[in-house]
Amino acid sequence: MTDSIHDFTETTLSSETVYRGKLLHVLEDEVRLLDGRAARREYIRHPGAAVMVPMPDPESVVLVRQFRYPLARHFYEVPAGKIDPGEAPLQAARRELREECGFEAGEWRHLATIHPCIGYSDERMELYLARRLVPVEQAPDPDEFLEVLTVSLAEALRWVRNGRITDVKTIIGLMWAERAAAGEW
Repeated sequence: MTDSIHDFTETTLSSETVYRGKLLHVLEDEVRLLDGRAARREYIRHPGAAVMVPMPDPESVVLVRQFRYPLARHFYEVPAGKIDPGEAPLQAARRELREECGFEAGEWRHLATIHPCIGYSDERMELYLARRLVPVEQAPDPDEFLEVLTVSLAEALRWVRNGRITDVKTIIGLMWAERAAAGEW
């Protein structure tokens, strides 16, 4: 597939910071549309995240269960965390796997780059497969409370189908894990 010949690029006319927090930066820009009219765009700048699918063996995955305040419920997820300033995505993935799950991995493979909310954020997630896991001391952030569990890949995929897992990065990660378990690469 090739890119279309049409260019719908919008040109920034002005940009205003609406909110700047520790993690998110909210902006409102005025842009020039292709037809010459002006429009407003509200969006979030995000530092990016490293996401990992830890597989202790070809048939199992490590998940975390944690409370997510914006949706006021617990979620089952693959481990992930923000990329710190100056940190390489793989370095962030290694750090997060140690901190959240108490593992180091002897084998890493970059699977994909995901843009989970392109309509309102520049967030990018770098997705990795982590294998040959070795237990180490877990060290979650002081404000991070989570449960680490190992489940069969088949069970995790059932949780996707029955709606127990709804997190998009986790669904994508498990689909990649299924391919890895099938020996597709």
